[in-house]
Amino acid sequence: MNKLATIALTIVIAAGVSFATFKVMDSRSATAQGNSEQAPFRFASNRTSDVNHQGNYPDLTQAAESAINQVAHIKVQITGQSDGYYGMQSSGRASASGSGVIISSDGYIVTNNHVVESANVIQVVLTDKRTFPAKLVGRDPNTDLALLKINANGLSSIKLGNSDDVRIGQWVLAIGYPFSLNTTVTAGIVSAKERSIGIIGSKQESEGQGASSAVEAFIQTDAAINPGNSGGALVNTNGELVGINAAIASQTGSYAGYGFAIPINLAKKIVSDLKQYGTVKRGLLGVAFPTPATEDQVLSQRGINPGTVNGVYITGVQPGSAAAAAGLKEGDVIKSIDGNEVNSSVELSERIARHRPGDQVSLGYQRGNQQLSATATLKAQSSNEVMAENGPSLNDIYNKLGAKFAPLDDQLKQRYQVRSGMVVTATLRGGFFDQVGIPPGSIIVSINGQQTNTPVELNNALMSATRGTVRIACVMPDGSKVLFNLSLGA
Repeated sequence: MNKLATIALTIVIAAGVSFATFKVMDSRSATAQGNSEQAPFRFASNRTSDVNHQGNYPDLTQAAESAINQVAHIKVQITGQSDGYYGMQSSGRASASGSGVIISSDGYIVTNNHVVESANVIQVVLTDKRTFPAKLVGRDPNTDLALLKINANGLSSIKLGNSDDVRIGQWVLAIGYPFSLNTTVTAGIVSAKERSIGIIGSKQESEGQGASSAVEAFIQTDAAINPGNSGGALVNTNGELVGINAAIASQTGSYAGYGFAIPINLAKKIVSDLKQYGTVKRGLLGVAFPTPATEDQVLSQRGINPGTVNGVYITGVQPGSAAAAAGLKEGDVIKSIDGNEVNSSVELSERIARHRPGDQVSLGYQRGNQQLSATATLKAQSSNEVMAENGPSLNDIYNKLGAKFAPLDDQLKQRYQVRSGMVVTATLRGGFFDQVGIPPGSIIVSINGQQTNTPVELNNALMSATRGTVRIACVMPDGSKVLFNLSLGA
């Protein structure tokens, strides 16, 4: 079955609009032609300044002392790089700064992909001021993780914790090098878990990489973190690493109350793959589901009371997938993986992302009033799918999407101030566009950042997606601009 047919069979409503600005936390200063620009300093009250062991506050000194020397300063040089996503542009030479965590005594260091992805030269500075050139072992844009190696032995490595044990409200420390300062420790609590903020997929889209396979299940914390903390440590009160700091929610790019860290249990698997293979081996289950933001809408449109669903509602099963082989069907509700309860699609995706192709996972699911179980053998993500002899036609696919399109004329382009797009001429009742609320007269400007001026371009944009999130930029008939996110599942 071709890719487009597979997408059409598995595509699921996951429309969402992002109201907050999320920015990654690198600290880059352009140094073209001898000029430098440093990040501004801002005064702000910080309630953690009053934390002490008197009263009900914990004493965090031992946790800080046990982990502080395992966090390194990452410095990179970039030549001829222009990176609008990070707010740094330079036609000459630029520098960047972030953090990294020593995870083995023989010199392996984990950091964020966005810290090192464009680097020509990478240096690691330890807390004792020793400086080493670093080799990039591998990186994974889909989780924003990278693995470095320095030629050193006998290093003090951080103790790895268990991010599954992290609880909302527990104290944590963020350790890193904000604004290229020396090692900085801040304290806060875990304010949420399994957060998906769309920042990884958004960056891949902006770079024209098509639909992303991004996995976002961040630990959210109010420990103060700033540009330069990227790749640093989030540790618990025992000094154990529970997350790799990656992003902040901010309108300015500096700390505004919320930070996000990649859970260490996911990072362990990614780092292990990078170390062993130089790339990440991903196992796929082959199911589609709504995102948390649109789950209630999807279920309601199917006549299901959202309050009665405890688990992840499956809106589609990819033919020939691990899920199909295990007997899962559309309408099933996945309730657990390997005995661990899952309550959201974010949890499901993160649990599956910890596995490789060929791994077996135990699934607990509900079908009607029956509580069932199955074992699924995960499959590899394939870039070349074989077309089925009797696969759906182009007409079938359009019927599944529930819309017909026509090129934009100059009058519509001028009216809506767009340079490209396809106008929706009709929608089918019960089809995807009808369910998500895209009426006739709407303009599909782009899919995954790719312009869609013709049916061929629209088809190609959809065919480039095999899983992850498809982003449709749309101008509604009233002129409002909306971004719809379509989850293609795990």
